[in-house]
Amino acid sequence: MRVDDFDFELPTDQIALRPASPRDAARLLLVRRDGFEDRGVRDLPGLLRAGDLLVFNDTRVIPAQLHGRRGEAKIGVTLHKREDAWRWQAFVKNAKRLKLGDRVDFGAGLAGVVEDRGDDGSILWRFEAAVPLEQALAEAGTMPLPPYIAGKRPTDARDAEDYQTLYADKPGAVAAPTAGLHFTPELIAAIDAAGIGRATLTLHVGAGTFLPVKADDTAGHRMHAEWGRIDAATADRLNAVRAAGGRIIAVGTTSLRLIESAAGDDGVVRPFAGDTAIFITPGYKFRAVGGLMTNFHLPRSTLFMLVSALMGLETMQRAYAHAIANDYRFYSYGDSSLLLP
Repeated sequence: MRVDDFDFELPTDQIALRPASPRDAARLLLVRRDGFEDRGVRDLPGLLRAGDLLVFNDTRVIPAQLHGRRGEAKIGVTLHKREDAWRWQAFVKNAKRLKLGDRVDFGAGLAGVVEDRGDDGSILWRFEAAVPLEQALAEAGTMPLPPYIAGKRPTDARDAEDYQTLYADKPGAVAAPTAGLHFTPELIAAIDAAGIGRATLTLHVGAGTFLPVKADDTAGHRMHAEWGRIDAATADRLNAVRAAGGRIIAVGTTSLRLIESAAGDDGVVRPFAGDTAIFITPGYKFRAVGGLMTNFHLPRSTLFMLVSALMGLETMQRAYAHAIANDYRFYSYGDSSLLLP
């Protein structure tokens, strides 16, 4: 499909720079194929059925942005994907100023050596520190806010909490699974009381989620791989819910992409541990997921393509036009939607 088909105009004042407070006070647009309703995130338990299963991504965002110098050049690094204990793929500002073997000091005892360059311009770094890399990143790095927020205000102490889900557990993401930012202990308790199940998986979200689609046609776009895991017990639970007539409701596109990566053509979800670069566009036949809670996405993005695959492009164009006309807040810190095909 033409990438232009997924374009729309969004007023810049509808890009949320801070989350709702409390988190579950955000608005929620309920989208079905036959129409939509303006609701709130706190309405979620009443919009699902007892026996449904919400699937959360328990990845934890790490301080993945680093700043250093190579001579007079400022080197800005955004980690993307971990390769081993000391190596990360990363996107780099001023990458042309670097050559193989160059060493950059990022402060707080952390340095990195350029080991390789990718076809997409990314750089493979081998890091050096006297302490474990996780500790060094915590001291030298900053929270990697999305560019549409970071370009309008600096990262501050509030973001360390705001840009992390309530249930974040497994460190490794460089972007938050933002649908999960709306959950509070009170909302979780209401979900449990309504007989709606909860399960977790792990997908370490990479910075590639923010990259624009540069191809003119979706067939020409290549997704960046991200590492994910669904253990055997979770796979069994997802399959049992579907067998009993319940729906798997993914909390966020990251959860959806991993579930669909682990599901076979028969709809059975199998244990999964490894990389996924699944790219979901209209025409894709969903195997296991029966619904999605997700924020509002960028025009021409792979995520808007994904929600259009789930609900239909025309439905999502109408839903986004409604959201814009009714002042919904967009993107990572914005409002939410519940998509029920």
